[in-house]
Amino acid sequence: MQTRIYHKADGRTLWLYGREPHTLPAQEEGEPAPEPHSHLRWHPVREEWVMYAAHRQGRTFLPPPDHCPLCPARPGGFPGEIPFADYEIAVFENRFPTLSRNPGPVPELPAVKAAPGTGRCEVVVYTSDHQGSMATLSTERRELLLQVWAQRFHDLYADPTIAAILPFENRGVEVGVTLHHPHGQIYAYPFVPPVLERESAAFSKRSWIEDLTPRLGDYLVAQAETALAFVPPFARYPYEVWIAPRVRKPLPTDLNPTELSDLATLLGEVTGRYDRLFGRPMPYIMVLHAAPRGDPTFHLHLEFYPVLRAPGKLKYLAGTEVGAGSFAADVLPEQAAEQLRQL
Repeated sequence: MQTRIYHKADGRTLWLYGREPHTLPAQEEGEPAPEPHSHLRWHPVREEWVMYAAHRQGRTFLPPPDHCPLCPARPGGFPGEIPFADYEIAVFENRFPTLSRNPGPVPELPAVKAAPGTGRCEVVVYTSDHQGSMATLSTERRELLLQVWAQRFHDLYADPTIAAILPFENRGVEVGVTLHHPHGQIYAYPFVPPVLERESAAFSKRSWIEDLTPRLGDYLVAQAETALAFVPPFARYPYEVWIAPRVRKPLPTDLNPTELSDLATLLGEVTGRYDRLFGRPMPYIMVLHAAPRGDPTFHLHLEFYPVLRAPGKLKYLAGTEVGAGSFAADVLPEQAAEQLRQL
């Protein structure tokens, strides 16, 4: 993998990743990013940090294709975030970050503890093509994406203030996506978020995914030599799928070439099956759960949360799920696995 580092005029960094060296000249850049202002507040009842970034209210929202900020630059065209005529995968510091290197002052709050919103928020653009999805990318491009994730983990964990890292993708307006161009994001937190903290504690007691592997049976969706895609028997979302290496690996940087290739293949298989399930692009949230800093027992895995439970029917989080955190599933995991497996 070749890497080019470009420093934008407003001080943000842009990384260009590809199989070939990127040598194209930079073109005109757009307006500088607004000054970020973010901070954390401690929730004393839930015992977790809440992030505040009021400057994000003005972020770009579903622009027309000729004003897409993720498309390649064109002479005389709209100056977006990537000032080059072409690229393979681009990563840049978010224009409207929830966490940043310079988050601004922390407000004085008499009622609760507050802290700086220090961290990193990056946008990962999968392709220069405005159309497409994870399912339509080539296996080689998905392999490159996994390498990019691994490189970002390596670079971000070089900062001792980063405690946990979460790559994710929001797909579809149903989950609040604001740009249609195929892309994801990476959040690098100064604390360990609650879900990763609980998973880390669980993996420290037992290698749950390795224990499940020989007993998955009817829950398998697809498999490769070194990786599996399955509906977890304890799925909370209809058609939820996990993808994981068969052998416990804490971080993307720990994957060998075969594991990386197999995970890339299964990423394409799962997202393709989702799109065929109801005959339309499946809106979903995808997250990569990997080890918080210093956790050698974590088993990295991808989790998909699709938000359609049936054709034309959205899965809304109801009172028991939002208010109590107790999920009520509409589809049995074994039935979901069978449907996805047959597609």
